[in-house]
Amino acid sequence: MKYIFVTGGVVSSLGKGIASASLGALLRARGYKVTAVKIDPYINIDAGTMRPYEHGECFVTASGAETDLDIGNYERFLDLDIPQGSNITTGQVYQEVIRKERAGDYLSQTVQVIPHVTDEIKRRIRTAGETAGAEIVLIEVGGTVGDIESLPFLEAIRQFKFDEGDENVLYLHLTLVPYLGTSNEFKTKPTQHSVAALRSYGISPDIVMVRSKEKLPAEITRKIAAFTSVRENRVFSSYDVPHIYEVPLALEEQGLGKAVEDLLGLERTHPNLNVWTNAVKTLKAPENEVTIAIAGKYTAMPDAYLSLLESLTHAGVANDAHVNVKWVNAEELAESGENIEALLGDADGILVPGGFGIRGIEGKVKAAEYARERGVPYLGVCLGMQVAVIEYARHKAGIKDANSSEFDPYAEHKVIDLMPEQLEVEGMGGTMRLGDWPMQLAAGTQVAEMYGVPQGGTVTERHRHRYEVNPQYVPQLQEAGLVISGVTPGVEGRGAGLVETVELPRNVHPYYVALQAHPEFKSRPMRPSPPFAGLVEAALERKRQQS
Repeated sequence: MKYIFVTGGVVSSLGKGIASASLGALLRARGYKVTAVKIDPYINIDAGTMRPYEHGECFVTASGAETDLDIGNYERFLDLDIPQGSNITTGQVYQEVIRKERAGDYLSQTVQVIPHVTDEIKRRIRTAGETAGAEIVLIEVGGTVGDIESLPFLEAIRQFKFDEGDENVLYLHLTLVPYLGTSNEFKTKPTQHSVAALRSYGISPDIVMVRSKEKLPAEITRKIAAFTSVRENRVFSSYDVPHIYEVPLALEEQGLGKAVEDLLGLERTHPNLNVWTNAVKTLKAPENEVTIAIAGKYTAMPDAYLSLLESLTHAGVANDAHVNVKWVNAEELAESGENIEALLGDADGILVPGGFGIRGIEGKVKAAEYARERGVPYLGVCLGMQVAVIEYARHKAGIKDANSSEFDPYAEHKVIDLMPEQLEVEGMGGTMRLGDWPMQLAAGTQVAEMYGVPQGGTVTERHRHRYEVNPQYVPQLQEAGLVISGVTPGVEGRGAGLVETVELPRNVHPYYVALQAHPEFKSRPMRPSPPFAGLVEAALERKRQQS
């Protein structure tokens, strides 16, 4: 197994995840079995209990792990399901080391950072690669070189070269070269200091990748090579591009793939990058344009909806369209009154995403009502399905005070209620209904057609929720015209199973679809999510009809 470690310097949020994912895409395009690991030095066990405003999206894997959003980038770029255990945190490492100490596994040794903590880090990295059956493992070390919490991880990856051999380990360091407009020059000093800091921990980078606003001039590349003792043909410019899916192409053009082949002793192979060239071609010159309003709670932090945004991009590529996203704050919607037209009137489609807590809920209900009444294509995801059911129950099924027990535990009509298996759950982290769950889709429904099973069938989507449509109200909702188009099959003692998808018939509404699942987690540039592709297609059709 080969290991590529990606570290970052100068400042955080440089894009190590995109750089790692792009390199993985280049290796995948050469036919290698690749997996990716994200190391997060925070003490949390996982990202499941962290606020979206603080940390961005919590990405859920097929196996049900709640992870850093970069795992989502890896899955989209590599077109793979990343296995559980590929997001390593300080909390996980120390929790396991302490467990072993209490169990006597260390045979009365004094337990220390070296070797016990570093050995546990290395074990987890190797296990992630073995679980994935990978030939090459990409490991991104979160944070910035110099951060005190990253030190055990840097020591662990330093040891890898001695453990595995020089020919099996590669270090790539990503830094920043700022451009000073006042003097019209790129400044390389931060990169020089960052590489020196990395070397002080015993790690000499084999490749230096530089983030910058524009592609670096040749003389700047030569200067960086000279002052960091890295060959000039192993210094790469990761400059700003209009869209992240251009990054693999830009890096391949500079020779990153060939440099990695040389450093790891891989066979020279011509990569198949058609997926990326075709996607970028559409992104740069789409035939159509459409506007989707996202009525959400975390609109000031787009990373809170990262997979959602990428799914809309994938859906746009599939429909040869540029998707303009209009952020609509759900709290503003709740207080909009007659001004709702100003917030949603120019949207060709409306998307209500997931979320937790009561804040902004009535605004999301209003968005669902607006879309239903005016024939605007609507997609509800997780909480977006629940508010669609609440809205329909209130205004079409005659259940005027319908609500969710999450928002009003004393509501008379809890059309959305806590799942029975959640009643005995203690704690918050990793206790929701998580990961891949099957959905039995009914024949002849829009959802079944979108998923390619028009005669009905079972498909799988990822979930992250505690609440569900209360089965007690399903007959009343159906009688009022709401179509239950998908359920969880084979749930013992639960009748037809949990409600997975709802929709309105085409003769009532052109596209009104909602899922309890999070289909955005499985969307890829090469395989867009069916509900998102359907939303964009319906929004384009509505725009054509109105023009």
